[in-house]
Amino acid sequence: MKQPPLLHGEHLPPRIAYQKLFDCLPRLPFTAGRGRPRTDPNALLRCLVYRCLRRLPTLSDLTFALAENPSLVEAVGFDPLRPLPSLERFSAWMRTTPNATLQRLRMALVGRLLQTGAISGEIVALDSCPVPAPVRQNNLKTSVKDRFNKERFPTNDPQARLGVYRSYASPTRNIADFWGYRNHVAVDFHSELPLLEQTHPANQHENRFAIPLLAACNQQLSLPLRLVCADSAYGTEKILAFIIQQLGAQPVIAPNARYQPDPSFRVQGQNVICPANLEMAPRGRMTPKKTGITYKQFSCPLYYRKQTLQRYLICPANHPKFFSQKGCNYLLRLHPSWRSQIDSSSSDFLTHYKKRTSVERLFSRLLALVMQQPTVRGLAAIRNHCTIAHISVLLVATAAHHLGHPDKLAFVRSFVPNFLIDR
Repeated sequence: MKQPPLLHGEHLPPRIAYQKLFDCLPRLPFTAGRGRPRTDPNALLRCLVYRCLRRLPTLSDLTFALAENPSLVEAVGFDPLRPLPSLERFSAWMRTTPNATLQRLRMALVGRLLQTGAISGEIVALDSCPVPAPVRQNNLKTSVKDRFNKERFPTNDPQARLGVYRSYASPTRNIADFWGYRNHVAVDFHSELPLLEQTHPANQHENRFAIPLLAACNQQLSLPLRLVCADSAYGTEKILAFIIQQLGAQPVIAPNARYQPDPSFRVQGQNVICPANLEMAPRGRMTPKKTGITYKQFSCPLYYRKQTLQRYLICPANHPKFFSQKGCNYLLRLHPSWRSQIDSSSSDFLTHYKKRTSVERLFSRLLALVMQQPTVRGLAAIRNHCTIAHISVLLVATAAHHLGHPDKLAFVRSFVPNFLIDR
């Protein structure tokens, strides 16, 4: 007597059509050649994209997921009847693949989204994200001497550098140290998709990479930039001048208190009044070669005016610089600054300044793709790790637009399980 089937078709879980997703992924150059068979880098990349989308924490989890799912093995481009690549194969590919190769693939995805109109490129936001390296120094449960000594590099990752990031775990903002890298990103505001990204050691300040990113937006992508949004860390005169002069765009960047004049000094015409309410002594002009900006220098009158020195023995304001050096110095800028041309208190500025939060929403998606949990070490591997996370975000957006879901471009977590199902 024939036994009834234990499982029916309607009881089986739906099959996710990863092939539809990977069809939107451009191919890497690959030739089989002679000699020992080579592993197809396109299949390795698809596996790593799958790892991001499934949020698998380690490469070991990836190899296990492939071993137990033959249909997935076929979808990424491997033969289910042949041995799969080992964990070491994935790790070696991450270390040895030039990042420029993955960047060209990422730029191809951005180009497709620009052609279809999914990315406008009128408003661009800048920001960076910390990427801690998997070293013992970052694990607070381990006992490490001089954990955050910037002159003692981690043994497991000597290219990692000491950086800081703001922690919001407590009611007040805390500055936390970490060993690792930072991912610098230029983001399209309307679509909240990454346009360009770079990864560098964590000890390099983020404003160093603002001009290269914006220049690439103008030269490589030919974006019609209208606004550039960023936080106060990017509010240097050099960056503001580049945005206004070279790009012809409007900077929406909050003023940085570090670059603001000291409010304890008062400027009255061509004279400067120090905190002790004394008129400071002019000492000529100076033009630093690095900035090319001309300043008029003023110094403490107690040291450089004999008449004032006869009236006071010490500084009336008891300023500490009176004892540690020859009093205070003040530089009065003679040329108007680029910051003075921006009305940061206007309603239009404040409205557009809020648009920079598109970067935070993008980073929340990237962090969900285990970008802050790398399992590889070294600058080359970390760069590829971050670029693959960006490729995963762009690939979902490209597939969503191609499959007729233009309103689901940012559905990184839910697009694959909800819109790529075959029964």
